[in-house]
Amino acid sequence: MVPVDPRYAVGIAASVALGAAAVWILFQRRLTPEEKERRRRLMLNKSRRTVEALVTEATEELIHYQYELRGVQYFASQDVRSLRSSLPEDPSRLVGPSSVKYDPKNPANSMLLCEEWSGLPEKRKG
Repeated sequence: MVPVDPRYAVGIAASVALGAAAVWILFQRRLTPEEKERRRRLMLNKSRRTVEALVTEATEELIHYQYELRGVQYFASQDVRSLRSSLPEDPSRLVGPSSVKYDPKNPANSMLLCEEWSGLPEKRKG
């Protein structure tokens, strides 16, 4: 039997360990759609611009809105199920003027509300 150089054994063991760690990280780090959306909102909040918007329809699940930027009219909606506590009891009261944060590189990427900011008017009782 030929003796094995310990450097080869350590190298092989390290390679196997790194490969296993990479596979584990890959499967553990898969983001849920909800987490991806939360991260998108927080990114827009931290580094993006604001423009006036008009909320056209609001329910407990979706808020539809429109805004204009550089002569282009945008129509969008935001899923607000995870942000329900930030909405009034009757979301239809939100219809009207508001503010939107958007990505200047992709103006269609916008939001009305996130965990740290709201472009919606104050909660109204009723």
